[in-house]
Amino acid sequence: MAGFFHKKRRQLSSRLLAGLSVFVLSWTTLGCTSQNPTLGDTASEIKAVSTKAVSTSGEAVEGPAIAIFAGGCFWCMEHPFDELPGVSETTSGYIGGTVEDPTYYQVSGGDTGHVEAMQVKYDPQQVSYDTLLETFWHNIDPIDDQGQFCDEGEQYRSAIFYQTAEQQAQAEESKEAIAQELSQTIATDIRPAETFYPAEDYHQNYYQTHPVRYKVYRFGCGRDQRLSELWGADAPVHE
Repeated sequence: MAGFFHKKRRQLSSRLLAGLSVFVLSWTTLGCTSQNPTLGDTASEIKAVSTKAVSTSGEAVEGPAIAIFAGGCFWCMEHPFDELPGVSETTSGYIGGTVEDPTYYQVSGGDTGHVEAMQVKYDPQQVSYDTLLETFWHNIDPIDDQGQFCDEGEQYRSAIFYQTAEQQAQAEESKEAIAQELSQTIATDIRPAETFYPAEDYHQNYYQTHPVRYKVYRFGCGRDQRLSELWGADAPVHE
């Protein structure tokens, strides 16, 4: 009889813990748009990175090369590129729309035409554009035409914004290869790069500045679970 009650207590404890976990996750991880990224931040942190847009015309300039990828909530796209040797800088931001200097809340409303994106500065002598493309594909769901993972809306659609004709050709070739690999129609757009607007300060390096919130959001959004389903052994590992 004592064993019976002990088993019942364990079952009740497990159910309570599971229920609490679901409550916490449902409250904090309904999606990138429902997050309050300024919670706990100081007023000095809540400001735009710059009021000047970054030119992405693709003209030859001194310094690192630039690549721009949209893979849903930009909080989750920074870390994969930061890990690559040869990548010198990553910046979360907005691109593709008609509103100048958009804010996060404007873009998340879905009426600006912009998508959340990641600008990657890299040294082509150390890391190739093909490597960046491979990293991009394995961190998104390319067959989702409604957004990415738990975040739905045009502002979360996946896209590659090319700087040069060479980048365009490589992007299109890789898209065809992914379509064959998955035997699916690929929803990811390939578009010429326009003006890239850096996001507000509190969005930059979010996985580092807000590690707990980031991990809870990422798990609750089902991102890694879906990536494992799609890519198997090639799926990225995020601790």
